[in-house]
Amino acid sequence: MEALQILGTETDISEEVLIARVIDLHGSISRLETLKPCKEVNGLFTNLVKFCILPCSIDVSTLPPHLQAIRESLILFCGRAEGLLELEFSTMLGKIPKPLNNLTLFPYYDNYIKLAHLEYKILIDNGVVNPKKVAFVGSGPLPLTSIILAMQHMKNTYFDNYDIDSMANEVAGKIVASDGELEGRMKFWTRDIVEVGEELEGYDCVFLAALVGLKKEDKVKILSHLRKYMKQGGVLVVRSAKGGRAFLYPVVEVADMVGFDILSIFHPSDDVVNSVLLARKPILI
Repeated sequence: MEALQILGTETDISEEVLIARVIDLHGSISRLETLKPCKEVNGLFTNLVKFCILPCSIDVSTLPPHLQAIRESLILFCGRAEGLLELEFSTMLGKIPKPLNNLTLFPYYDNYIKLAHLEYKILIDNGVVNPKKVAFVGSGPLPLTSIILAMQHMKNTYFDNYDIDSMANEVAGKIVASDGELEGRMKFWTRDIVEVGEELEGYDCVFLAALVGLKKEDKVKILSHLRKYMKQGGVLVVRSAKGGRAFLYPVVEVADMVGFDILSIFHPSDDVVNSVLLARKPILI
C-alpha cells in the first residue's frame, strides 16, 4: 500500500463526509478476524484508500482525541495488512522460476513503478545523480522500491535494505538471489535502524519508508538518529502524508527534521498516496 493508488478519484470530498466514512471503515476493519489478504480485507482497504486520496482540505493535526485514536489505529491496521500482503506475494514469487520477471503479479506493482520514478526524479532535480551507495530503511518482505530503483534507475548503485523483521528479509533475499548481478548490489540486514551507527556514514542517500516509526515520537527519534550518523552532504528521502492520506500513513513535518536542510517537498494532488520530503545533512565548514 505504500505506493497504492486508486484511479478515477477527482471529486472533492468534505471533511465531514471523509471523517464519517473513515469512522465507518475503521469499525468494519476492527471487526475483521484477520488482516491476511482475502476478498473482504482487500475490499475494505481499497475503499479506505479510495476515500482518503480524494481532494480534501482536512488537517489531521486539528482532530479531537477520539479521532486521533482512530487515525492511529488505522495506520497500525494499514501497516499490518500491507506487511501480510507483501509477505504472501513475496513467498509466492520466491517459489517460481525467475521471480524478478514476475513482479507484475503483485497487484500494485505499477504504483510502485510510479512512486520510484517520482522519487528518482526528485533526486535528479536536486543534483543527486548516480549515488554509489543507498540505504532503504523499512524495506519489508517485498522491497519493490529498492528493486525498481536498482534495476531501472540506479544501475550501478549498491543497496542495503534494513528491516527489523528477519522473515521479511529472508523472503526478500530469495527473490533478489535469483539474479546474480542484482544480488551483488543488494544486501539485507535485520537491524533496528536506531542501533545502526557509524555505518550510516557510508551512504550517499537514505530512504525512510512511511511505516518506519508509526508514532510521532518514534519518527522524530529515528530522524534525529539519522541526522547524527549520516555523512555530511548525504541526502534523506522521507515518505509522509497530507490531508486524508494521513489516515493511512504518519505525517512528517519540516519541524520534525531538525538539523536537515530541506531541499524539496512534494504533496500529491492525484492518486499517489505518499508525500515525499527530500533533505540534506549540512556540510560543516
